[in-house]
Amino acid sequence: MNGPGMNGPGTVPDPGLVEEIRAAIVRGGLIAPGTATREDVAALAADALDAGRHILGNDERARIVTAVVDATLGLGPLEPLLRDPDVTEVMVNGPARVWVERDGRIEAVDARFADTDHLLHVIDRILAPLGRRLDEASPMVDARLADGSRVNAVVSPLSIDGPVLTVRRFPGERLRGDDLVRLGAMSPAMLDVLRAAVAARRNILVTGGTGSGKTTLLAALCAAIGSSERVITIEDAAELRLPLEHVVRLESRPPGVEGRGAVPIRALVRNALRMRPDRIIVGEVRGGEALDMISALTTGHEGSLSTLHASSPREALRRLVTLALMGDLELPWRAVADQVASAVDLVVHQARDASGARRTVEIAEVVRGADGPGTRRLCRWRPESGGGFVWTPQAAAWLARVRTDAHRATHP
Repeated sequence: MNGPGMNGPGTVPDPGLVEEIRAAIVRGGLIAPGTATREDVAALAADALDAGRHILGNDERARIVTAVVDATLGLGPLEPLLRDPDVTEVMVNGPARVWVERDGRIEAVDARFADTDHLLHVIDRILAPLGRRLDEASPMVDARLADGSRVNAVVSPLSIDGPVLTVRRFPGERLRGDDLVRLGAMSPAMLDVLRAAVAARRNILVTGGTGSGKTTLLAALCAAIGSSERVITIEDAAELRLPLEHVVRLESRPPGVEGRGAVPIRALVRNALRMRPDRIIVGEVRGGEALDMISALTTGHEGSLSTLHASSPREALRRLVTLALMGDLELPWRAVADQVASAVDLVVHQARDASGARRTVEIAEVVRGADGPGTRRLCRWRPESGGGFVWTPQAAAWLARVRTDAHRATHP
């Protein structure tokens, strides 16, 4: 028979009992806010179990005490998951359903919350230090934790089946280009060519779906930027940690509680042009800022990089044109399409396969066509016959130009 604090053999502690002990410790004023240690809370939790005459085995007791400590000082049932270095994403679909991503695969875990109020309490603990709120008036929030993890939360009335929380974590050390080669995400020749394209100040757009490795590749490519160059990064939630000396990091700001004070990506792109940048890195283009970025790329700010959600390089260019048309200037489609063709030199497309592996599946040059910007494939991944990266005959001339320009840029 299971003890009263457990759900089953080897499973997580009963969240109801954990929350009961945590609440008793807090209500009793037994810990000083901001000064209590894990050891202090663990001792109080053990005393509470003794006082409640709970009959538990040593392992069960230890798990409950740890869960109470996590609930009191941390994020409750999420703490063990966030301590696991193999977990890259935590997805909470209501109090009783928690999923994680490990090695590119999504799997359900035993963690659960006592009830909806318990989950909302944990979400509030995440958002409170960030000065953000989540309620019926503002039922959706996107934020960044101190360690760089991205947090998204949605509550009623937008979320039908209870609060939804998503935490995307990033490794302590970013993967470098050589790491991507070692993992099979690209070939050594592809890495050399992309590094040369960065050195040659080509404007590069990294595309792909959610979780395909766009930000990881973007950061790896930025390592090829010269150490003396001034780089300005612009993001919704600052994720990029570039291995460069002269980096200015800008982050957009949502409206405050009173609905004012928002600073969108577009305003940051415009302001970055006044900050004497050598290169501008936009973490992700998703709105009207596309027009300002395209204008910057065609007026002397070559060598910039960005990411964009898209299903293919050609689709990425069409989407970039559409986003640019969302700006406040009523420009004709042809004018914007021509600007996109002039602004973007290279599209690098990422994808994640059924096994969870992420890789660069296509590199394409941007060309000007009769129907707007188009692409000319230079290299692609061929999964058939065991897989492999294949260069096209058209790549030779482009590679020669890029390598020549890279040599000139690095040996003035």
